[in-house]
Amino acid sequence: MIQNKLFRDCLAAIPAEQKAEFDLSFGIAERISEILKAKGLTQKDFARLLNKQDSEISKWLTGRHNFTTQTIARIETALGSKLISIAH
Repeated sequence: MIQNKLFRDCLAAIPAEQKAEFDLSFGIAERISEILKAKGLTQKDFARLLNKQDSEISKWLTGRHNFTTQTIARIETALGSKLISIAH
């Protein structure tokens, strides 16, 4: 549990929609990292697979990127693994 009241108050002030967006972005970044590790790929390997700059991939892996469905599809195809699943 977070002990600092100011920090707790700041977290409580973040709108639910923004929290959900952060959770999704960080979740996707974590999933990419898991897949890369499982496949023995480096960040540089991943950048080459997608023909991207290392700096862009670095941003993606910190959870600071707003992933589009097109980008997610490209990543899933390049890695041969699902990043997210949709419940039907």
